[in-house]
Amino acid sequence: MCKFKYFRITKALFLVCFFVSCLVFWGCNENSTLPVLPDPLEAGWNNEAVCEVVEDNAKIRVLKCTFAPGVGHEKHYHNPHFGYTLAGSQFRIKDTTGIREVNVPTDYSFSKEAISTHEVLNIGDSTAVFLIIEYK
Repeated sequence: MCKFKYFRITKALFLVCFFVSCLVFWGCNENSTLPVLPDPLEAGWNNEAVCEVVEDNAKIRVLKCTFAPGVGHEKHYHNPHFGYTLAGSQFRIKDTTGIREVNVPTDYSFSKEAISTHEVLNIGDSTAVFLIIEYK
């Protein structure tokens, strides 16, 4: 009985050490080749912020993002979210499916149920404004 108990403790200790080693090796390595992307609030354009916090509570974070003509949003990630276009324009969007140009009209809504990444550039002639509602 004692040998069995010793084996269970040793096995559990081994598994804990293995998972911690994996996290250190793959998750915390400063020389890791995995890109670390900013979230939409941290990402900007030419070192200037494009989003501001409108609301931040235990359930949601609401961002207002403004893009003048020629202004974009560097590559960033989004947690699951809902978006609404207060003022639309034309955008060049680069994401995992490629590069495309789209007209984003005023009063347009969109949502993503999974984490997504992209970068955008306002190629239109009007300032675009979005509300992004992120779920916590």
